[in-house]
Amino acid sequence: MRALADQGYETPTPIQAQAIPLVKQGHDLLGIAQTGTGKTAAFALPTIDYLIREERDAPKRGGRVLVLAPTRELAQQIAASFRAYGKFMDLSVACIFGGASVRGQIKAVVGGNDVLVATPGRLIDLIQQKALRLSDVEVLILDEADQMMDMGFIHALKQIVPLLPKERQTLFFSATMPKKIKQLADQFLTAPKTVSVTPAATTAERVEQQIYRCQKAEKQALLVTLLQAYDFNRALVFSRTKHGADRIVKKLAAAGIPAGALHGNKSQGQRQRILAAFKGGDSRVLVATDIAARGIDIDGITHVINYDLPNVADQYVHRIGRTARAGRSGLAVSFCSPDEAAYLKDIQKLIKQTLPVMPLPEDFNKKVAAVARMKPAPSQGHSPRNDPRRKKQGVHQGGGEGSEGRNKKRRKGFKKKANAAQADIESAINSDSPTSSKKTPSKNARPKNAGRRAAPSRDDKHVRDVPEWKRKSTNPDGSRSQRKKRNEERRPKGEGTRPDAKKEGGKNKPFNRKPKKAGGKSRTDPSGGQKGSGRKGRDANAKPQNRGGEAPPKRRNSRK
Repeated sequence: MRALADQGYETPTPIQAQAIPLVKQGHDLLGIAQTGTGKTAAFALPTIDYLIREERDAPKRGGRVLVLAPTRELAQQIAASFRAYGKFMDLSVACIFGGASVRGQIKAVVGGNDVLVATPGRLIDLIQQKALRLSDVEVLILDEADQMMDMGFIHALKQIVPLLPKERQTLFFSATMPKKIKQLADQFLTAPKTVSVTPAATTAERVEQQIYRCQKAEKQALLVTLLQAYDFNRALVFSRTKHGADRIVKKLAAAGIPAGALHGNKSQGQRQRILAAFKGGDSRVLVATDIAARGIDIDGITHVINYDLPNVADQYVHRIGRTARAGRSGLAVSFCSPDEAAYLKDIQKLIKQTLPVMPLPEDFNKKVAAVARMKPAPSQGHSPRNDPRRKKQGVHQGGGEGSEGRNKKRRKGFKKKANAAQADIESAINSDSPTSSKKTPSKNARPKNAGRRAAPSRDDKHVRDVPEWKRKSTNPDGSRSQRKKRNEERRPKGEGTRPDAKKEGGKNKPFNRKPKKAGGKSRTDPSGGQKGSGRKGRDANAKPQNRGGEAPPKRRNSRK
């Protein structure tokens, strides 16, 4: 109870009020609830209560409770929740996931743990290395099962479940319940109790939803304009592709808006630093793919912006569920280009709502032109720890006065860029002449090719200085060059040369055609006469044909 009081929990949520009593009774559970409704506490609290009541030693190279999560961030979040709920008791929790050192995770697993939180891929790797076994698992928990299906973890789950003991308690939680999830639950659960708090694929009540219709090339200008106009605490921007997220971050940095990109191409260390900067307030904008749409619990997100509409309608519900959490209100804004009209139709059909279409801001075309002229900021890499420049600046790894000074300088720099970008946009709007990216040349402007040497002609001196072997086969006066004459002198004249031999250079091979054999028949001459140049059909008394009228010379031995 002290741990729950420290977390600020006073009254249970609907999913917690219905699921916790059933789990404490030992039933298998199938829970269906929206994201952000407190599902983690719904299975973590009764599980910790079971571990306290059934006190045993943690098994070596294993765990008593196994929790499977689809992403690294969600696995870390679940492990942190278990540690927070059990901080006043002797509870050992290990978290294993891909993208991190295998040796460190093996050391954490070998000694045994009460709770083991893992992603399916890394769990199978450790099992194959014989660093982990699942024969002592007493409780199996699957969180965000529908996302596991979407990410292709169904085959991994089918490899993991046979390794578990048959007598166990299984808890199955999902935000949606398609047919495949229902079939999977029937395979893993035994006489389960079903808890459904809200209908599947329904949005949160406190989320205000809006739609802006614009062209695809105008989305960046619309994003910059809205972020400059909104009074937001933290904004989460969703992009459909990884490279698209990186482009959005660079454009925002050019407009003076600090942001970070979170997607699968980032290493685990980069993802943790980006999330820490977003949670700490160093950057108030996070641009992410759907990797952050499920299970990532970040407090204080007031705005969710769908830069690209999801091609799967269910993802829309999970995206906007990142805001309006814990009874708060939020705003979800979506940009819809003409090629995404079908996605919007599917979303409105799924949530059974017609989203209001908002008008574009004033002077939007001029703002689009002003944002298009901004050059994307270069990507900033992480300098090494032993860089002497970092030592001179007093920047230390892991925080301290140096890191605080660096963050202040970054915020000042972004503020200057934001003011300059806003001034450029206002000047473009207030200017009477239409905006154009082309510059009008001044009267005293220097000609483009001024000071450059003109292209040489054939009569110039430096052309006559070209070496003789580089000249063409004919001189300007029409006579043959010395190179042409020299090649003619080298070529042997006479009979018996190939007609297709090269005229200039190269070796001339002798004309050496074998006489055709007699006795063959032709299609036109049944007596054996020759129709063409084939070997069959030649007259036996016919003389061998040769252009010179003589017998062909003997074949030269190519080896000699």
